[in-house]
Amino acid sequence: MAQAELRADARRNVEKLKAAAVEVFREKGLHAPLAEITERAGVSKGTVYHRFGSREGLIDAVMPDLAVSALGEVAERALACEDAWEGFAGYVEDVSRIQACDPALNDVISRRYAAEQLAVVCRVTEEREREIIERAQKAGALRADFTREDMIFVFWSNAMLVRHTADTAPDAWRRSIGFLLDGLRADAAHPLSADPLTRTQVDDVMRQLGESGPL
Repeated sequence: MAQAELRADARRNVEKLKAAAVEVFREKGLHAPLAEITERAGVSKGTVYHRFGSREGLIDAVMPDLAVSALGEVAERALACEDAWEGFAGYVEDVSRIQACDPALNDVISRRYAAEQLAVVCRVTEEREREIIERAQKAGALRADFTREDMIFVFWSNAMLVRHTADTAPDAWRRSIGFLLDGLRADAAHPLSADPLTRTQVDDVMRQLGESGPL
């Protein structure tokens, strides 16, 4: 009986830790101190490493479902939009809004941590985004040279903006995205002097960003 109770206590501690992690990550981002999470959960600091192995393990335990729900919803809305350009622009605006409102999802979208399950979620998201992009290009609304790899850096740039303007100008991202979307219209396009990054180059850049730590 005592062993069963111990197992039940351990399960409760894990659930408390996961709930606290969601709260703290969404308040402060995925780099939030683990000590703050364990304190809020009322468990020992060693519980994270004992139950999840690492920060990335804890992130993988709580963030993929949140990311799938939030990003899946905005992608579905974009693809259901009758006007392909409005669908594309709405998606960019919706994802940017999520970045501004949720520090944890901002870190997910900008690939700040390379947790294993999150990487899977990101790959699925990329395929939906590719559909959104190609649909707008086929409609002749989005410039033809815009790629999925370009989209990654749109959201990475927005991630930097919302992190550093959150306290002083929380709506600054709206102006930046407005300029961006006007420049992405097909009728505003001019030849570019540089090729888009390849998938390998993007992965390499994101890996280096992850290794550099919080920005």
